[in-house]
Amino acid sequence: MMTREERKLITVASGKGGVGKTWLSVTLGHYLASRGRRVLLFDGDLGLANVDIQLGLTPRRDLGDVLSGEASIAEAVTPITTGIEAPGRFEVLAGKSGSGALGGLNAAALIALRQDLIEAAVDYDHVLLDLAAGIEPSVAILSQHRGTVLVVLSPDPTSLTDAYAYIKLLHQRRPDADIRIVVNMAKSKREGERTYEALRKVCRSFLRCDPPLAGIIRLDPKVRDAIRQQTPLLARHPQCDALDGIERIAEPFLKPAPAEAS
Repeated sequence: MMTREERKLITVASGKGGVGKTWLSVTLGHYLASRGRRVLLFDGDLGLANVDIQLGLTPRRDLGDVLSGEASIAEAVTPITTGIEAPGRFEVLAGKSGSGALGGLNAAALIALRQDLIEAAVDYDHVLLDLAAGIEPSVAILSQHRGTVLVVLSPDPTSLTDAYAYIKLLHQRRPDADIRIVVNMAKSKREGERTYEALRKVCRSFLRCDPPLAGIIRLDPKVRDAIRQQTPLLARHPQCDALDGIERIAEPFLKPAPAEAS
């Protein structure tokens, strides 16, 4: 049975790199916090963590300290205050940037880490897991929760193929997984819709599943500028085209959960 805390988890995953997965994690987390939500972003790319780089952070503690037992998750987070309105809160549990030292965690350690994140969710409205691209074991294990999984792809045909591979893996392990599709870097809404429909068709034909479209994010040069400036997009370009897609993706998470609705 899914606990209230487990429902707060939102995995952001992709079949391949270069589709904007980490940027989406950062921007979605920042947007939710700007709407008054308490958000933890966990950098789960255990080999090539880079959330701290995108946000220009120099964390005092990180995931390595948590795994070594030197700090709890609460003690290791770094707060982000730029563009956050009270009572919102945005905190990051950074990984080991530029190091593969954490990439060899065994299954037992990964399962324990996943449980720690679920337990940490008691202090947050949302816990975002920015996982490594691909279908390596760490990604599969950290994805095994009963929250939501956002699968990110671009219109590139290889991105579609790799996104399907990830969905297939997750669906085999959890046929009831809440999988939603995000098409990033689409030149137009129509291109995004075509990309989604192509993936949806494959999923229907071979997996007998029909993941819904969470949102389409249009290609926007302001995204690259925000990344280059190591600043959240919402803080640097609050009116840009890309944020339309972020707002749609975030909308369901801003509604009261079924058990909490009056």
